Amino acid sequence: MVSAGAVLPAPAAAQSAGSGQASAGSGQVIELPDVQVVDTSPLHGTGIAADKVAGMVNTLTAQDFERLYSFSVTDALFQNVPGATTSDVQGNPFFQDFRYRGFAASPLQGTPQGLAVYQNGIRVNEAFGDTVNWDLIPTVAIDRADVFTNNPVFGLNALGGAVSIQMKNGFTYHGFEGSIQGGSFGQIGGSVQYGGEKDGVGLYVAADAVHDDGWRYQSPSDLVRFFGDLGWKGDKGEVHVTASAARNTLGVVGPTPVEMLNLDYNSVYTWPQSTTNEMSSLALNGRYDLTDTWQLQGNLYVRKFKQSHVDGNDADLESCSSRWNPTVGTGRICLEEDGFNGPASGGTVASNPQYAAFRGQMVLYNQFGQTVPYQTLADNQLYGVINRTWTDTTTYGGSVQAVSDDTLLGHTNHFVVGGSLDYSTINFQSSTELGITDTNTLGVAGTGTYLHNVPSSALPDAYQVYYQPVNLNATTTYYGLYASNAFDMTDRLTATLGARLNIARISMEDATGISPQLNGDYTFSRVNPMIGFTYKLTPDATAYAGYSESNRAPTPLELNCADPNRPCLLENSLVADPPLNQVVSHTYEAGLRGRGELLGGRWNWKLGIYRIDSDDDIIAVASTQTGYGYYTNVPNTRRQGFEAGVQYNNGPWTMYANYSYIDATFQFAGTLASPNNPSAVDGEVQVSPGDRIPGIPPQTLKVGLDYMVTPKWKVGGDVIAASSQYYVGDEANQNPQLPGYWIANLRTSYQVTANFQLFALVNNVFNAKYATYGTYFDASYLGLANAEMQTPGQPLSVYAGLKATF
Repeated sequence: MVSAGAVLPAPAAAQSAGSGQASAGSGQVIELPDVQVVDTSPLHGTGIAADKVAGMVNTLTAQDFERLYSFSVTDALFQNVPGATTSDVQGNPFFQDFRYRGFAASPLQGTPQGLAVYQNGIRVNEAFGDTVNWDLIPTVAIDRADVFTNNPVFGLNALGGAVSIQMKNGFTYHGFEGSIQGGSFGQIGGSVQYGGEKDGVGLYVAADAVHDDGWRYQSPSDLVRFFGDLGWKGDKGEVHVTASAARNTLGVVGPTPVEMLNLDYNSVYTWPQSTTNEMSSLALNGRYDLTDTWQLQGNLYVRKFKQSHVDGNDADLESCSSRWNPTVGTGRICLEEDGFNGPASGGTVASNPQYAAFRGQMVLYNQFGQTVPYQTLADNQLYGVINRTWTDTTTYGGSVQAVSDDTLLGHTNHFVVGGSLDYSTINFQSSTELGITDTNTLGVAGTGTYLHNVPSSALPDAYQVYYQPVNLNATTTYYGLYASNAFDMTDRLTATLGARLNIARISMEDATGISPQLNGDYTFSRVNPMIGFTYKLTPDATAYAGYSESNRAPTPLELNCADPNRPCLLENSLVADPPLNQVVSHTYEAGLRGRGELLGGRWNWKLGIYRIDSDDDIIAVASTQTGYGYYTNVPNTRRQGFEAGVQYNNGPWTMYANYSYIDATFQFAGTLASPNNPSAVDGEVQVSPGDRIPGIPPQTLKVGLDYMVTPKWKVGGDVIAASSQYYVGDEANQNPQLPGYWIANLRTSYQVTANFQLFALVNNVFNAKYATYGTYFDASYLGLANAEMQTPGQPLSVYAGLKATF
């Protein structure tokens, strides 16, 4: 947040007398309240007062991140933003979803994304699946973060809004700080940062590292992150060279059957499961004042991202049946086919092509083209598979924009026009290794045999199964051209108009020569408008209303996993690509916000209502084949609700409260695949208009308090509560919900000297057992009765540390 008290001569002071400030006589000066300035476009530069933004504005400062002593970016975003929720799908605090108004910015491939995220003006949604890897951003280096509602200026994927993160530099941060902390579950970590300037040159460097054993079995994490900024500032311009790097290994053990959690809360369901993220980027950005009222801004960047994922899973494998495979015989491995009794038209292997096609697809081959021998396993063993993926992406991009604060027709006016280009080259590879699962530990050990089969389109949907190595090359090219104008029609009324043209070109080519169905070229384009108004009811209160549209193009991952007849393992294989439509959202919102004095202190408050209708929304659904799924468009979804927030400061007291209600529903009638849902009929559920979208708690409440007991000793805490939600896979809302929960956290710090601080925090003080994510699985694999599985929340944990500041 860019805020400053203003010192004005008498004439200007007199205009502000109604805001609670005393008017001044000639020659006197007075101090005006802080004015929050925000950048309403991805590039950081000249912004406008938040009171003139025709939508909900949420700004977090560096202090909001620091007060939590957390290495995870999503913790502060979740606690400080009304309408924000998190979902811990993978059971790792560094790998959580961030959701705003029901739209996700998730690191998990397979989650349809709906938020655009920028770091220093660079789009960090990964090109392959639009995922956002929050673990790559060091919290210690964040200067501020703005969370916007739907604004088409932020480009593709801003269906529910955008997150713009600005990092520190040598002009905004001065000094040295180092910290070290550790505690529960083997966590040990620390950070350092330094910033300073001299003779117009600024330098900032920051790094952090953390090791965590994970509170669940087989879930260790190691993070190492760096950010640096070298800047030059003159009378009319500013230039920065920034560099970022990270290498993180995350244990992502995912949900566990509830029957197993009841026996052991730390248990995991099949492992290994881990993700390794590597990122490096180099960027040049700057601004130049063309005149007193015109400014030019721009950036150029290159960003390299590599991800590898290892995932141990169950497998439907058995000894080949001579009934179906007389030429292969028994003693070989086949996919389970006991439920297939032959085509309705009857016939034999010799007379009916479907029999032959089924036989051919069921037989599994190794990497040498040989059938795989079947071996009798011990009583505590089952066949499994280890799925591996590798994604290698290089992105080149740049953007430029001009900003003018020149008057228009004698009125204050803020005009922005700009364009952007982001070009990515992607290589995606996957493999499936035959494994053996120990049913006592559910660990899957590899055998060195890599599987594939020969799929056939002659088979019914239920028997389409694909174990195929994938090697896909893809390019994405995203063009954007945008403009917006905020015009002060009166000294109280501001009108904003804007629009953005998005063009997305996606090209894909199979590199193996055996999967031509992966080849394709697609182009998506759209012009998205926005219009809004703000009106100052009083000097301290503003009303706003607006309408905007945004679009999201399907990603390469979604385009090549969109056929229900040829599902894919979402973290592993790609198979086919009937075209998906782009998603278009329509946002209507209105609200009030203000600030002022209350009971001797200062407070800020905001209230907002909204409705977001999405056409051709993309969702992920499960396949009848265990562990497989695909993406599909659904005609209409709606997210509407109410959100409120308040912050209060009075001497040693600092308090906040954020509440939101989200009514996220399907707005169509039809069937969706959900084969593991206990209420499904033939593997499908019937969705009706008004059914709630699973995985989104309708109500959340977040309350926090900090109190300076003495000038050196501070105590504080937070309470977080969320209502119940439907399990993912229960789109028809037929089954019991995932229970709501509430947790409390405490923290304290003591300033031992001017340079050294001790701190401690206790998370989940009352050791509540809860879950933020639930779904279903095939319970028959382990002979269990309950198909529900959950990702449990972290239990009571205690951390302490030391911070040095110079």
